[in-house]
Amino acid sequence: MTEKQLADFIERGREVLKIEENGLAAIRNDLDLSFAKAVEMLAGCKGRVIITGLGKSGLVGRKIAATMSSTGTPSFFLHPVEGAHGDLGMVRAEDVVIAISNSGETDELNSLLPAIRSFGTKIISITSEAQSSMGRLSDIVVKTKVPCEACSHGLAPTSSTTAALAMGDALAVCLMDHKSFDDKDFKKFHPGGSLGRRLTLCISELMHTDNIPAAPQQSRLKDALLILDKGRLGLVALTAESGKLSGVITDGDVRRLVCTGQFDIDRPACEVMAQNPLRITPDMSAAQALDIMEAKEITVLPVVTESGTISGMIHLHDLLGKGRLKFADNQRG
Repeated sequence: MTEKQLADFIERGREVLKIEENGLAAIRNDLDLSFAKAVEMLAGCKGRVIITGLGKSGLVGRKIAATMSSTGTPSFFLHPVEGAHGDLGMVRAEDVVIAISNSGETDELNSLLPAIRSFGTKIISITSEAQSSMGRLSDIVVKTKVPCEACSHGLAPTSSTTAALAMGDALAVCLMDHKSFDDKDFKKFHPGGSLGRRLTLCISELMHTDNIPAAPQQSRLKDALLILDKGRLGLVALTAESGKLSGVITDGDVRRLVCTGQFDIDRPACEVMAQNPLRITPDMSAAQALDIMEAKEITVLPVVTESGTISGMIHLHDLLGKGRLKFADNQRG
């Protein structure tokens, strides 16, 4: 391909993304009380949330069902054709059905909704046409009308499916907030995932406790650096006479001392240490430690008791393994 062709692809890709952005902006601006009523209905659901849709809308529905199920709202996807051939038996009066169709005129779906209504089951529709057949069969209509599809011919579902997917996310997140669904709850539904595994562990189960790189704060810088090097964690903790953590020196601190001409191996370590450094406690979760490390861009944290004495060290690799993430080692925050 020529350079011009490649450049054209880039430009066209940007156009598509802009059209999709405009679609999301449109449904955001159109969001009204119907959305809030839908969240209220879903929050009060005593059964399951059942998502249904056909074709691309069905694929979107599967994703919404998966998101809701993993965030505390029992949900599953019902294929409208399978529903018409027996799977409708899974629907109960206490359930809430979310039907997805951009046009609201999907025959296979609309032929199913009267039967669902006959059970006493509430129906929320996600569609661009509130007055469509599906809209009229629904208790609540959440409108997702976009200005246009990103497809050149306006035929392939693109902006409309993005809008439906985003609306599903908006519903799911509002439900999470309403239920005060937190990381511990998330762990219960993701016991096999990496997030779930790290959330199950406390710092006390992961931290280094043998040969902790620590030295009295009045030690010579040379002696503190020998301990830092031997500890191989990139940090040496410095303690006051009381035994409490008073500061740290990191590999990065040493580098800065050398670069600024302030490096003197005979200086007291307390003169160059970072005072009142970040620290965590043994009962904190691995997820909390990881959040601190990511926010402050550091790779190692001292672990202290309630009295402030050092009980261990935790490294980013202890939480994630030796992955590709790289963080600075600035303990000064």
